[in-house]
Amino acid sequence: MNKTALITGITGQDGAYLSRLLLQKNYRVHGLKRRSSNENQDRAEQLHLIDFVSNSDGASYQTHYGDMTDTAGLVRLIDEIRPDEIYNLAAQSHVRVSFDMPEFTGNVNGLGTLRLLEAIRLLGLEKNTKFYQASTSELYGNVQGKQNEETPFAPRSPYAAAKLFAYWTTVNYREAYGIFACNGILFNHESPLRGENFVTRKITNSVAKIHYGLLDKLTMGNIDACRDWGHAADFVEGMVLMLQQAIPDDYILATGEVHSVREFIEKTFARLDYEIVWQGKGVDEKGIERKSGRTLIEIDPIFFRPTEVRYLCGDSSKAKKFLNWKPRHSFDDLIDDMLRHDLDSVQNSQSSFPSERIKNKFKSN
Repeated sequence: MNKTALITGITGQDGAYLSRLLLQKNYRVHGLKRRSSNENQDRAEQLHLIDFVSNSDGASYQTHYGDMTDTAGLVRLIDEIRPDEIYNLAAQSHVRVSFDMPEFTGNVNGLGTLRLLEAIRLLGLEKNTKFYQASTSELYGNVQGKQNEETPFAPRSPYAAAKLFAYWTTVNYREAYGIFACNGILFNHESPLRGENFVTRKITNSVAKIHYGLLDKLTMGNIDACRDWGHAADFVEGMVLMLQQAIPDDYILATGEVHSVREFIEKTFARLDYEIVWQGKGVDEKGIERKSGRTLIEIDPIFFRPTEVRYLCGDSSKAKKFLNWKPRHSFDDLIDDMLRHDLDSVQNSQSSFPSERIKNKFKSN
């Protein structure tokens, strides 16, 4: 029998990769998306999801208009679909923006999770529907050392505080009502499908534009923040594995490696033979290309967060032991994948640009 999955936030990066994976497993995939003037199916088209439906045995892909703040609408949709699995990926997912929109962030990220779990309970689906909650490494704040499932939480943003409410709500509904509900505490995961306002994609996209003369410089905030960066395609595999276990539990997904934003910038530029040297300190620091002396990176305080998280590095030993999960992409793989995509995108938008340099840079791939 084909399983049925409901994915909230299906038009986002994780929603696209998760949809592709589930379609490969012949799921009937339903997705919740917000109504807007743009259809926002770019990610689904980039991953050719319709092709997976056409070439699968009984798989299907269907989206539904809805909103995480609409309780009645969520209950009605879940009652109609009766999914075997719900993956709650919907969120106001930008940490910096959460300081500007704290109430909206709390409503969507926190109460949205409660609405879904309450719908499962009210519809009597406790024994039929498994639930995955997209938790985040931002829960840990500035806790020192490598973080695991036992590390205390100390959120440092409205985004993280809302996700903390969602985390404990998921645990509570699991323990109080017997719902198969799991928290996936995912450390930073990126891809070519990441939004351009997120720091990693901002870097790769800006480097591509600088390379082709469409942008003068990259403007950044805190470049010394350190993160555990993996590839989203690897992380969605862990999500699915969590819901295939006999007993629900919470798991960290992470690479166990830490890199600074500064290193991400340096390595991305280096892929195109730009060597960056740093001059100055604090907001006056600049990244200079060694050969030409051009300033390619500047710091702007507008991108600083009111409270910063300095260091995140995850211990995914539990996921490795019980889920047999581990990341397949390295940090360098991730940069190559994202930069290649952005170079091609810029090139395609400017048809007169030569492509040989791109091909030569990545000929080994």
